[in-house]
Amino acid sequence: MSFTLGKEEKLKSKKLIEQLFAEGKHVKSFPFRLVYLPVNHFGKMPIKVGFSVPKRNVKLAVNRLRIKRLMREVYRKNKDLFTDNLDKRYIFMFVYMAKEEIKYSDLELALIKLGAKFQDKIKEYEQN
Repeated sequence: MSFTLGKEEKLKSKKLIEQLFAEGKHVKSFPFRLVYLPVNHFGKMPIKVGFSVPKRNVKLAVNRLRIKRLMREVYRKNKDLFTDNLDKRYIFMFVYMAKEEIKYSDLELALIKLGAKFQDKIKEYEQN
């Protein structure tokens, strides 16, 4: 497992992002909300991912960018929680819901919990 987050893994297509927010399902684990959608994209990796920090919640751009960097780093180190046991290709968007910056260790714990919830949701969906 490679602990990188390369260009081919990033979600950049406006069409895919619009489709994700229109049709996607979500899972929450404070301070994250994961919006996901099974989509047959043509990337090398099984998941294309984006990160968002709403301006409504975090006013200063400096703080929003720092939170995004932390989110990317936490995901990069723990992405095997999401990519393991996947049969389909997915697009993800991690949305930060808190009003203030949270410590790295707390973000990591929340992401691990979110990964477990996502895997449970996928297993439940495949059984039905």
